[in-house]
Amino acid sequence: MNRTLKVFLILVILFVLSCANTKSSKIQFVGIDDKLISRDYQGALNQIKAAKDKFYKEKEKALYYVDAGMLHHYNGDFEQSNKLLSKAETAFDELYTKSLGRGAASMLLNDNILEYSGEDYEDVYLNVFKALNYVELDKFDDAFVEIRKINEKLSLLEQKHKKMAKQYNSSKDKKKNFETGKNKFHNSALGRYLSMLLYRAEGKMDDARIDKEKIDEAWQLQSHIYNFSKPSLSSYLNRTDKAKINIVSFTGRAPDKKANTLYIHTEKDLVIIGTTKENPRGKQNLETLDLIKWKDMKKGYHFKFQLPFMKKRKSNIGRIEVLIDGNIATDLQLIEDIERVALETFKIKEPMIYLKTITRTVIKGLFAAKRKEEMEKKIDNALLGFAARLATDAIVDATENADLRISRFFPAKTSITEIEVTPGIHNIKVKYYSKKGSVLFVDDLGDKNISKSGLNLFESFYLN
Repeated sequence: MNRTLKVFLILVILFVLSCANTKSSKIQFVGIDDKLISRDYQGALNQIKAAKDKFYKEKEKALYYVDAGMLHHYNGDFEQSNKLLSKAETAFDELYTKSLGRGAASMLLNDNILEYSGEDYEDVYLNVFKALNYVELDKFDDAFVEIRKINEKLSLLEQKHKKMAKQYNSSKDKKKNFETGKNKFHNSALGRYLSMLLYRAEGKMDDARIDKEKIDEAWQLQSHIYNFSKPSLSSYLNRTDKAKINIVSFTGRAPDKKANTLYIHTEKDLVIIGTTKENPRGKQNLETLDLIKWKDMKKGYHFKFQLPFMKKRKSNIGRIEVLIDGNIATDLQLIEDIERVALETFKIKEPMIYLKTITRTVIKGLFAAKRKEEMEKKIDNALLGFAARLATDAIVDATENADLRISRFFPAKTSITEIEVTPGIHNIKVKYYSKKGSVLFVDDLGDKNISKSGLNLFESFYLN
């Protein structure tokens, strides 16, 4: 009896440890969205810093750098923002190299156990915010470096994941070839827009014109991402005696990650992937999603697993208006749908997450089934035998949680406008309206000295 109790207790301990190490924590973000909407960026930053040691473990260090770096940007601490975002960028690069090295060996590890190596859109847009930080610090050369990185990363995006697929395909456990999705995002209009403004401010009009043409190409060649009206940029490179004010507004919040629960049923030499779907009578029916040939598979096994997916977060913003000296100047126009980019770039690695998770679940499930058979032979107490079998199943389920880690503080959309004024002091306000037309917030940017030369670029945020 003592021996069987020990076996059961060990299983319970393993179960508890498995839950702790294979679940994505989001407790640290409770109440933080309210702080963002009320623009209490310091309060949000304090909450993240307080959660660092408990909820941002060593394997989440890159995620902490991104989250804290973005909040420092919104809070106006541009140097500290760049320090943290640079640390995040370095960590993403190092972790990718590390993940290539362990490739096939990581096939059977839940992603939650591994270091968070970032979503592709995070790695791209942190360079946008680093560039904006450098603009605020009046370091244009450094800002150009960050903008060039955006284009370099986008050009290598698909190839990066193909290298990982090649590593997975070298695993003896693979039953089907790993393939990546296609990268359909090669050119960021927002990155080109910032580059155009910087070149124009330096008087490099030919370079600015090339960026303007690249913005046009974004709509021509990437209509699945830029599926909204292109902002009017026709007067941006025209000569004028007036000064130009440029407003960049960031709104909403980038997508969150949620989990889909799917089911595996086995037949001879076959794995069936299914989901439950409610029929008109309210009953749950199993709907087959995929069939995978699996040599030597026996009939009658049943497992469940989770897959992450990105879900857009709702925004109440319908229109954005800029006022100069109390007078309505113009509406802002959308130039970048960051949340759509996040969803599209996630599709590149989604097929690999899918196949890797299925492979791991089946192998782990078969191993657990074998252990259960062995325990049934060794444990002669019916109650303890039943409990041990339950604990074994619980361990498998608990270690198959989807990796829901993702940064919380990138905006969802970017809008821009340009207004010509006489050089001098001007008061600038950005007014945010709901979809029903009511005023949600007025961002008073204050009195600004607008010069004819140089760059008069101002940011506004309303993460609602």
